Amino acid sequence: MCGIAGVVRLDGQPLPSEATEQVRQMTDGMAHRGPDGQGLWQAGPVCFGHRRLSIIDLAGGSQPMCSADGRLCLTFNGEIYNFAAVRQQLTALGASFVTASDTEVILHAWRQWGPDCLGHFDGMFAFALWDASSRTLFCARDRFGKKPFFYTVQSGCLWFASELHCLTRLPGLSFTLDRQAVMRYLAYDYVPTPQTPWQEAASLQPAHFLLVADGHVQSRSWWELPAPNEADCRSEEEICQEIRASLKLSVQRRMVSDVPLGVFLSGGIDSSIVVGLMAELSPRPVRTFSIGFRESSYDESCYARLVAQTFATDHCERILSADACADSLPALVSRMDTPLADASVMPSWLLAGLAREHVSVALGGDGADELWGGYEHYIAFKTARWYTALPAVLRRGLLEPLARCLPSLSGYVNPRLAAANFLKGAAAPDWLRVQTLLTALDPDMQRELLAAPWLAGVETMLDEASLYAPTRERYEDWQSGLALSPLARAFHVYARQFLLDDILVKLDRCTMLHSLEARAPFLGHEIAELAARLPLRHKLRGFKRKYLLKKAFAGMLPPEILYRNKRGFQIPVAAWLRGRLRPLLEDMLAPDRLRADGILDPQAVRQLMDTHFSGRVDLRKPLWNLLVFQLWRETHK
Repeated sequence: MCGIAGVVRLDGQPLPSEATEQVRQMTDGMAHRGPDGQGLWQAGPVCFGHRRLSIIDLAGGSQPMCSADGRLCLTFNGEIYNFAAVRQQLTALGASFVTASDTEVILHAWRQWGPDCLGHFDGMFAFALWDASSRTLFCARDRFGKKPFFYTVQSGCLWFASELHCLTRLPGLSFTLDRQAVMRYLAYDYVPTPQTPWQEAASLQPAHFLLVADGHVQSRSWWELPAPNEADCRSEEEICQEIRASLKLSVQRRMVSDVPLGVFLSGGIDSSIVVGLMAELSPRPVRTFSIGFRESSYDESCYARLVAQTFATDHCERILSADACADSLPALVSRMDTPLADASVMPSWLLAGLAREHVSVALGGDGADELWGGYEHYIAFKTARWYTALPAVLRRGLLEPLARCLPSLSGYVNPRLAAANFLKGAAAPDWLRVQTLLTALDPDMQRELLAAPWLAGVETMLDEASLYAPTRERYEDWQSGLALSPLARAFHVYARQFLLDDILVKLDRCTMLHSLEARAPFLGHEIAELAARLPLRHKLRGFKRKYLLKKAFAGMLPPEILYRNKRGFQIPVAAWLRGRLRPLLEDMLAPDRLRADGILDPQAVRQLMDTHFSGRVDLRKPLWNLLVFQLWRETHK
């Protein structure tokens, strides 16, 4: 796990002498990604930089790494979990290795297979490889986008880095805030890939590679999730056996490490399965880490302790307070590179810090909810289709008025807010419903809150088709030749958009800020493809979520874990915004500050805050979104 950076001249001419110092400046800006070493390499039109967090082959894996004949050079961030098996293949084909690292495997794999090498890797990665013989730069990102790769093309060069600020703060490059990207952030809580907050910068899409040759930059896809096979008639037990074997192999591969490792344990089914499998595979007690909350409706620490006791782990937990959140939030958001309004960023960051006190690698359950049907939004999606089939007089005359009478609570579940979100989603078309259930500031709210001068010229973005174009593309373009159900396409949007730009960004940034490597066994491509191919009935059985995943591990997990309701890893946002976080909210959204920035309308924002403070309406989601954006803007202007 590392940080990478580099530059290549598109005309193929040698770089100026100052290029090495510019790349060094970029790698110095992400020293937290690689505190164990650094390296620079330059030849002709290309320069690579690297920061190393030593996990595999501590003595022999230094980078940038060049081939023995000098033809190839690589700067690589991530892990190739099946590198030993790929190495055996390559050795049989005549390759000769001088290190025990997965980095060298990539070099030989490119020499043997070219771009097709990517299909041989099970891992998380972002890398850049220079092939001097063809004068080609080959950059690639893993299947799910677990490792980041940002780039910009300016002044005849392509610059890239693991962290966006390394590009935006580089002297000689210019960046302009992208108003369309800001509006998408306000809707999504993140900026959807490949956009970034800056017009001149992009994020390489997952399962894509860049080829830079002869002055041209091309991006191509190299993998996609398969469609569900609804005709699969195997017995449930046959499939459960395959699930157990595939996930166990994925966990086993991710336990390979030359440094101590542990696991994030929430007390939910996903992380508990990972702990159980690790306990089977490890000769020593597994180290587990969890975060709890003083507010009982958010606290799951008792379930984490139960799992720890069941598998006799070496368990460590910490209780999160509003004070800790308020004190740490500004600094954390300022270091997130792109604004991300997922409130679970704070506990995730504190959990990563707790784990790093003891280990250098942590496994977790990320990806299971998206691929196996863990979110309540999947149930809402199904229910909405039934709801809209009811007579309009029943919906509008009885059910919707009743929904407005539900209590508004500041706990984990707010019945009135949940009902309002459901009704909004039910009214949306299928392609938009999946995002409507998650949207922070819809077009109407953005019209009210955005300053008129700033909005001038981009008003068309507040058309749903424009604002939510990334969702529609994900929904409609995937397996476009197949007649798939709306629910199957909703699964895909969650796996390829929400997982990518929210969950995995949060995981990468929060762990790497602590120099901690995070691994996600549920995103091993074999188990992920297995989940994607399964008929939907095996993931959602009526209102039962993760149906077959739970059945596969029913003999391993305690019933209290297996059958309890899912809780997201969230903080008590609504209450904290009215309490301990209110001074921070008032400061960041103060009228003078907003007028100076020119993006938000101070009067409309003040009204939004007052409505939430009154307790009449729960506006936790839009207010948290605005708070995070303003905190981000303070250090990214």
